[in-house]
Amino acid sequence: MLDDRMIQLEQKIQYSFRNKQLLRQALTHSSCANEQKINKSEDYERLEFLGDAVLELVSSDYIYRQHPDMSEGKMTKYRSSIVCEPALAFCARELGLEQYIRLGKGEEATGGRQRDSIISDVMEAVIGAVYLDSGIDEAKEFIYRFVLSDLEHKQLFYDAKTILQEEVQKEGKGTLRYELVHEEGPEHDKTFVVEAMIDDVKVGSGTGHSKKTAEQQAAYEALLQMHKELKIY
Repeated sequence: MLDDRMIQLEQKIQYSFRNKQLLRQALTHSSCANEQKINKSEDYERLEFLGDAVLELVSSDYIYRQHPDMSEGKMTKYRSSIVCEPALAFCARELGLEQYIRLGKGEEATGGRQRDSIISDVMEAVIGAVYLDSGIDEAKEFIYRFVLSDLEHKQLFYDAKTILQEEVQKEGKGTLRYELVHEEGPEHDKTFVVEAMIDDVKVGSGTGHSKKTAEQQAAYEALLQMHKELKIY
C-alpha cells in the first residue's frame, strides 16, 4: 500500500503503479532503508542503475531522430547536457519530486533533500520503476513528458551562465559578475540570493540552495529579459 503522499505523486506523474512497492523503493534512500529494523525496504540504487540505461536509450533515440544531420560527437555532447545530474535534478524539482524522497534522519539533517546527486538519482530510479512495472513504452512516455519536454528553454537554463557570458562578450556590454546579496538558513540548508551584474547594472537575480544554483538562476533570468527585449520568444 502507498501512503497519501505517494498517491499524490502518482497523480503528478500521471502514472499509477501496478506494483506499488516499486515506487516506494524508487523513493527510498539507503539512509532510510538502513534505519528500518522492521519491514525493511530496499533502496533505490538498483532501480537507478536500470533507469539510467533506459534514459540513455530513449534520449539517444530522440536525438538521433530529431537531429538527422547532427554528428556523433555533437549528439553525445547534447545527450550529456540533457541527462546530466543538474539537468535531471532540475526536471525532478519541476515535479516537486524531492519532497517525496524517503531519507534517514541523518541524511535529512544534513540537507540531503536538496542535494542534486540524490534528487537526480531518484529521478532515474522512478524511470527504472516505471520500466519494470509497464515496459519501455510507458517509460518512454514518462521521459518525453518530464525530461525531454521544452528542451529549448531547459537548455537555456542549463547553459545560462556560459550563454550569458558569451552574449556579454559578443555585444561588448561590459564586465559580467555575480554578487551574493543575501543568505539565510542553517548551515546544512542555506538559501542564497545572487544578482547578475553587468558593470554596476543588475540584469538578473536568482535564489538557490547553493551559490552555483543561484548564479545559474540569475543568469537565466537575465537571458530571458534579453530575449524578451529582442522579441526572440
